[in-house]
Amino acid sequence: MASPQTSRSLDHGLDSGSVTDPRNVPSPRPVDGEPGKYVYCIIQSDQPKSFGHSGIGGRGDDVRTIVHGNLAAVASNTPVVVYDPTRENVMTHERINEAVMKEFTVIPMSFGTVFRTEDDVVEFLRHTKDALVDVLSKMKDKIEFGLKLSWEPDLVMKSIEEEREDIRLLKERIVADRHSSTYFARMQIGRMVAQALEERADAHVREVYETLRDSAVASRHNKPIGEKMIMNAAFLVDRANATQFEGQVLALADKHAGQLRVTFTGPWPPYNFVNIRLKLEHARATS
Repeated sequence: MASPQTSRSLDHGLDSGSVTDPRNVPSPRPVDGEPGKYVYCIIQSDQPKSFGHSGIGGRGDDVRTIVHGNLAAVASNTPVVVYDPTRENVMTHERINEAVMKEFTVIPMSFGTVFRTEDDVVEFLRHTKDALVDVLSKMKDKIEFGLKLSWEPDLVMKSIEEEREDIRLLKERIVADRHSSTYFARMQIGRMVAQALEERADAHVREVYETLRDSAVASRHNKPIGEKMIMNAAFLVDRANATQFEGQVLALADKHAGQLRVTFTGPWPPYNFVNIRLKLEHARATS
């Protein structure tokens, strides 16, 4: 089934854990111009593997595995620089993760993770092996989808006024008796409308959670962006349930056509459920 376009979250979840700033792993120290290794993700593999000449930076660097035991980092050569999150750079990072995801369960690295040497990458794999294996086990055969719900607040407020007689009558009284209407009356109607909007948004969110709960393993709630978005989430789904999950989202979109805009994206690597972030430090020049 083709994916429509969307993003939001579910209230039950799997604590996949994270691997963040391991104390016993040497931090890569970027120095402009030095050769380094850009790491896109971690997979479980004990064999060398190449994913083409499409490394970040537009130089045509080979994307390949750096293997330690049964773990491998997918990496390419790069100058040791701090990469700006431009559209081109971010798209390259995501595209490589998506390509690897077709064959392997992936732990995506944070954008811009650069090591100085291949030995540093191997040290990272060695020191964090147990945590990485645990996360890979939890993420096995799982993919991420994004779901967003948006609406037009003015249209929703009009609908609420038509349904709520108390709000409609109070508003009509304020308009009819503009000069004697009090500041407190206007504040009252403002609070009533805001509460009604919040209740309706919460009802839509609950409906999504209840509909998708059985076909999703976990979810992460992300902050809605702007006044029109009421829901912004990521769902972790077993590959075997992906078609069911997509069908349920499409059914929700059809049910609320004309009322809600549903944006559905994926499948993605589990960006929202695994976060490996290394502390990259600039080497300071010494006199």
